[in-house]
Amino acid sequence: MGPCLRHLALLAGLATSCVARAPSGPWDVFNYAPASKTVYPARVYGVTGSVSGADGLVDGNAGQAVFSSNGSYVTLDFGKEVGGVVSLNVDNATSNSAFSLSFTESPLFISPTESDDTVYTCALENCDGVEAVPAPLTIGTFTQPIERLRGGFRYLTVVSNSEDFLAISNISVAITFAPHIDDLRNYTGYFYAKDPQYEDADFLTKLWYAGAYTVQTNTIAPDQGRGGPDIILPGWANNASLGPITGPALVDGAKRDRTVWPGDMGISTHTQLVSTYDLVSTKNSLIVMFSTQNATTGALNYSGPGINAQGSDTYISWTLIGAHNYFLYTGDLDLIQTVWTNYTKAVAFLSSHIDDTGLLNVTEEYSNDWARVGGTGHNSAANALMYQALPISKTYITAANLAGYMNDSDLQATYAANASAVKAAYNTLLWDDAAGMFRDNDTTTLHPQDGNSLAVLYNVTNSPSQNQAISDGLTQLWSDIGTLSPELSDTISPFVGGFELRAHFIAGNGERALDLIRKEWGYMLYTNISVQSTLLEGFTANGSLGYRATAGYDYDYSYTSHSHGWSTGPTPALTFHVLGLQITSPQGQTWSVAPLTSGLSAAAGGFETGLGWFGVNWTIADNEFRLELDTPEGTSGVVDVPGNGTVVLGGGRHVLTQVLP
Repeated sequence: MGPCLRHLALLAGLATSCVARAPSGPWDVFNYAPASKTVYPARVYGVTGSVSGADGLVDGNAGQAVFSSNGSYVTLDFGKEVGGVVSLNVDNATSNSAFSLSFTESPLFISPTESDDTVYTCALENCDGVEAVPAPLTIGTFTQPIERLRGGFRYLTVVSNSEDFLAISNISVAITFAPHIDDLRNYTGYFYAKDPQYEDADFLTKLWYAGAYTVQTNTIAPDQGRGGPDIILPGWANNASLGPITGPALVDGAKRDRTVWPGDMGISTHTQLVSTYDLVSTKNSLIVMFSTQNATTGALNYSGPGINAQGSDTYISWTLIGAHNYFLYTGDLDLIQTVWTNYTKAVAFLSSHIDDTGLLNVTEEYSNDWARVGGTGHNSAANALMYQALPISKTYITAANLAGYMNDSDLQATYAANASAVKAAYNTLLWDDAAGMFRDNDTTTLHPQDGNSLAVLYNVTNSPSQNQAISDGLTQLWSDIGTLSPELSDTISPFVGGFELRAHFIAGNGERALDLIRKEWGYMLYTNISVQSTLLEGFTANGSLGYRATAGYDYDYSYTSHSHGWSTGPTPALTFHVLGLQITSPQGQTWSVAPLTSGLSAAAGGFETGLGWFGVNWTIADNEFRLELDTPEGTSGVVDVPGNGTVVLGGGRHVLTQVLP
């Protein structure tokens, strides 16, 4: 355990505040979260061999399925991503009867002999195997051992492994994600808008809720992380400790890696704010990451246990940024005080990598990132993140401001000065005026998706015209199904795409941002090779599941996660920019509202913090823009009404109108 963390395990189980349920409305029908923590198959996907009565296994029916030959199987479809422990009744069997269960998120990997892979990659896609239940069976209820839970799947295949008959009934899954929440549909935020340009007018609302549900499935118990190197293949386990915590944690994915990765939290924590306000899991994940600190160097790990990856300047910055975001959204100064020594040591470690150019000079040892290549040297993404980890920029609480809350004015001044130097050097050394974009580093002509998007998002640019030029340049990377990242060939990364979305919105190009959402996230949500309820980790230029096939995933297409929190960027982006609602000081004591109508005629939504409800409802009708705003009493904010500039308002309910030109 790292220094100054003696009390973290005690803090880890405490919630940050109690908040109320979001208003009900037509948006509720799009909430993917199940109404019960026990779920049943929605339909029979297919039957092979001699199986009768398979329909009796659907929707908790009292029917019974009978298998009467070896290798016969039924595949059940839960209709969306679920995760947990399977139970079923063995109603009748002989001494030779046996069966097995296999699992997959995508229908591409439905198999009677294999599950999709979750622990290791195998080129033959056969690492995990099946849950085998050998003869002799016990008449009565069978329940998977808890360590064999499946974190994420949509399709369950039940296979008879004997010529003798087998009768089963009452198949269900006990949900294990979000273990501290009884009512998974009890959201504290909502979003609702009709999209006149998409074939499904409810697409944006469905996508917002898909992002929220994705992050719920990524919230797991502290003793249900991905198993370690002692797993015998084929096989899997989900019983590893996530770190020195006693409560739930926010991890990267539902089926894998089931490990704390702070980069992923750079998006998923924002998703939590606007949807569930379940920030206790973010708090616990931050505790995990600060506990990994090297007491000598101050470096933090790239990931938490049990992977315990090391060597990433960018992910150290993400942990620091995560602490800022958590404090901004909760006002929990106790956690910041507890980790402050660790925090400042991590900043000092990163600062030691700044060379005489004024930029972070990333060594090979610390160049790991989201899987991109070319992350060494004066890398633009690493320096944008370093800049964000130091000053106060626009709507984010960062290290200089945290130092102010810690009453350390000298450190506050130092952080602010260092940040100013990074920004100046960034623009001097990396800006390519001819291209209107930043270069990946000062030795290449590549213009990256990540470094340019982050530069706009974190205000490393010097002018609105730079933001506009970058927004224009990023569209040159677009395909019909998303942005092709030049940092990793044959790759569409929704993680980096989430930052690009924000960059387009910040540049004032709301319609462009929605166009990208329709391309990239429209593909993810509606393609028949996905779970169509949670969001893919990534995919290839032609839409296949071979994400990172040649970059660490060993051509194992089944390994790709279909429920990855880092892909949920549209959920906070729609709230922050289409609604225009952001908080600018802890818990929303101050806030801003600046809707980008983005070609829509109306949008409504909001979220809750410990101070109360923040809600926006705007419409355009009869050439008039109308904004209804509801914020907690005692707060204040700035409202930017389209076509009429800004106005400062106190908390409460307000209605503003503006005739449009």
